[in-house]
Amino acid sequence: MTQFKKGDKVAWDSSQGEVKGTVERKLTSEIHIKKHKVAASRDNPEYLVKSDKTGAEAAHRPAELRKRS
Repeated sequence: MTQFKKGDKVAWDSSQGEVKGTVERKLTSEIHIKKHKVAASRDNPEYLVKSDKTGAEAAHRPAELRKRS
């Protein structure tokens, strides 16, 4: 599993195309983002990322993210 850390520049695919953003933190417990439940855990972590374009925050599984330079 790929590991990311706070500040890493990443990209992911969305229905509108590629989105670029920055890792805010690793999630290892359940949280809610805009009423959406994120079922992260120590065994299945997710990453909170912030879009460079819109500033919106979202949670993504490590497999959905890729590092960019």
